[in-house]
Amino acid sequence: MSASWLPPVPTSALRGVVAIGNFDGVHRGHACLLSKLKQLAKQLDAPAVAVTFDPSPAKLLAPASAPTALTTIPRRVELLKAAGADHVVVLKTCPELLRLEAQAFFEQLLVSGLRARGLIEGPNFRFGESRRGDVELLKQLCSASGIKFEVVEPELIDDEWISSTRIRQTIDSGDLAFANRLLTNPYRISGIVSSGAQRGRTIGFPTANLEKIPVQVPAVGVYAARVVGLEKANKDDSSTESQNVRDHIIGRPVALHIGPNPTFGEDARKVEAHVLDFSGDLYDHILELELLQHIRTVTKFESLDALIKQLNQDVAQVDLIVKQGSKT
Repeated sequence: MSASWLPPVPTSALRGVVAIGNFDGVHRGHACLLSKLKQLAKQLDAPAVAVTFDPSPAKLLAPASAPTALTTIPRRVELLKAAGADHVVVLKTCPELLRLEAQAFFEQLLVSGLRARGLIEGPNFRFGESRRGDVELLKQLCSASGIKFEVVEPELIDDEWISSTRIRQTIDSGDLAFANRLLTNPYRISGIVSSGAQRGRTIGFPTANLEKIPVQVPAVGVYAARVVGLEKANKDDSSTESQNVRDHIIGRPVALHIGPNPTFGEDARKVEAHVLDFSGDLYDHILELELLQHIRTVTKFESLDALIKQLNQDVAQVDLIVKQGSKT
């Protein structure tokens, strides 16, 4: 009888070299681990298999304090494969999975489920109920099961480990340039475009108001960004008009405003994207943005003219940042 938390595993993913983790964000430390995974898989003539969780175990164990994700599962799978995984197995996090003792987790997932030939993990890897299993236990279990086991030391930047927690703190401070140094790809957010106050249109800076953003939103501020994705929120709608809009908007620079609009006396925190040189209808689309750099704080301006002057400066700066980024 198969476990409810283990999805069907294709034959091509069996007898592989495995790495298990949340892999949230897929940062440079993860990329180093995936590189070692790929190397060992090549040595053993086996597939490289990354295993992750949906949702993070913390969402079930401590929902009130669980951090917001840095990546959606589809994006995480995409990034893990780009970093070297041949297959990504997404475990369905549930009470049954979280109640497994460390040895039972090892046997059900690695021995029976994946028939693993190799395992790669970091030194702080924990597994099983209450995270009782550690790397020393993993080493013993692998030895007893004939599974080759290697530990990969963490990557450092500025003498500190690269971790998802560190990246969350960096994004929360608004330092997207540094966060992107820690990640393998620039940070992305996406949201459904909904109707807002539409005040931007009246002053020549129309914005797309983003809602239902599934990942961590950076600190209040104005950011340089770029459009990397657009699709209808209704997946069944694949009209030619939507495709034409997508072809026209992908790659365009974006001045992204996160926070209130104090100039107009608004306190609500909003996420508003001004797509440069674009004024089409984006309502009911999911707009995906790649965030590049924080450019200024949110400020209350003394007049509408002062605001418009600053917005023109923002647009020029964003355009330059995105163009420079596309050349690197």
